[in-house]
Amino acid sequence: MVDLRRRLHAEPEVGLELPRTREKVLAALRGLGLEIRTGESLSSVTAVLRGGGRGPCVLLRGDMDALPVTERTGLDYAATNGAMHACGHDLHTAMLVAAARLLAARRDELVGDVVFMFQPGEESGWDGASHMIEEGVLEAAGAPPVAAYGLHVASGLYPRGTFVTRPGPWMAASDRLTVTVRGAGGHGSSPYLAKDPIPATCEIVTALQTMLTRTFDPFDPVVLTVGSLHAGSRHNVIPEAARFEATVRSFSEQSRARLRETTTGLIHSIAEGYGLTAEVDYAEEYPVTANDDAETAFAEHVVAEVVGDEHFVRAENPMMGSEDFSRVLERVPGCFLWLGACAENTDPASAAMNHSPLAVFDEAVMPEGVALLVELAERRLAAAAGAA
Repeated sequence: MVDLRRRLHAEPEVGLELPRTREKVLAALRGLGLEIRTGESLSSVTAVLRGGGRGPCVLLRGDMDALPVTERTGLDYAATNGAMHACGHDLHTAMLVAAARLLAARRDELVGDVVFMFQPGEESGWDGASHMIEEGVLEAAGAPPVAAYGLHVASGLYPRGTFVTRPGPWMAASDRLTVTVRGAGGHGSSPYLAKDPIPATCEIVTALQTMLTRTFDPFDPVVLTVGSLHAGSRHNVIPEAARFEATVRSFSEQSRARLRETTTGLIHSIAEGYGLTAEVDYAEEYPVTANDDAETAFAEHVVAEVVGDEHFVRAENPMMGSEDFSRVLERVPGCFLWLGACAENTDPASAAMNHSPLAVFDEAVMPEGVALLVELAERRLAAAAGAA
């Protein structure tokens, strides 16, 4: 498992097309007697394990893609191609392979089937989960899963070896706001002869933050962060346009709908006040990642029995990150958990967090993650078969 993880880490791939990653996964699954199907529009792998008894199926998911981040960890197996597994997906993939091996060895004891969902394109709005759903991952075993589980490691924030989740909304919906403010270019010495888009754009960025605090309920939180802003090419030239991109996060459908309406209206109003025009593209990306109450309680119980209740934390509040596993949880009851994987002797509060070029994940937590995936599948199949 560690060997596979390190080979994945040393050769990361970004987006929906991960040919070398898929090769490594297929090689690791060879000989297990799984029904394997690869994706057509992306480098996905769907593997079905048929249990010894006829029954329901459970889905386990692991994402495989990396980030366009240049690694600076100094690890012996660090990536050198300008990409990096800075979010721990290499651990997810290796753990899911290990879970497939263990469950395949126990296939005669399983009272149903297990679907292993090896997914590209979770990062950066690629929405790989939607592609896999369109290509039939939820029907791969013949019937929809009765439950779906996903596991995500964290290089900081959570204590090492601790599983964290909560029922209901767990991770935010994510949208992308792209704005282009257009004016008329001119010489920097004579701004009155031009229509400068930069002051208007700066005011829009500031006004959006004020609008959020005065329009939305703080107990139904929303976040808008401008991550990219570009205008001009020379210090003495007024450009014709300025452009910015922002990520917008929310937890309720009501706030999500209002965000589109209020941000768009404010942007147009400010631009018009300056005698300019604005082009606004508000694109919905991922929905809220919402855990099923019963499946979350079940996962908590399994964690307590497998690794001890001291290794489980029920989060008081949801987190503003987003996940396309939300696509699966919209259709199948399930639970998405985080697993603390900060480096040994590191304070999780100060450790470099996921997406950092310095993020380091402790491989020592991987057996616990695999044990949880295996036990979730086995026990949930048994429970479903017993209920039937």
